[in-house]
Amino acid sequence: MKKTFKLKQENKHPDRVVDSIKYEVRKYIKREKRKTLPEDKDFWFFDCKFAIGDDEPKVIEFADITKSIDEAAKSEADTFYLEILARAEKRPEKEEEETEELESEDEDSLEN
Repeated sequence: MKKTFKLKQENKHPDRVVDSIKYEVRKYIKREKRKTLPEDKDFWFFDCKFAIGDDEPKVIEFADITKSIDEAAKSEADTFYLEILARAEKRPEKEEEETEELESEDEDSLEN
């Protein structure tokens, strides 16, 4: 999703406009998460960019999307740009050596 949202619309309260934008973003995220993953991947990762007005889009964390929308509304900007791109990722495997070391340390402490 690459979209410029208008925060000021005629005959609509600004809070309702912000709510509808958040709903649209959540709906897009849910739709992307429902897509089937490739065989070698196990979760969807979202690359996000955000800009108020005509500023250069900056990379933001996925969890900061709603905070950024609220900031744009508080700054009384006319528009903001939001880019969310989904990509499949594979979780890094936990190293077995670390868990084995922890288990051996636990056994040593139990013996003493």
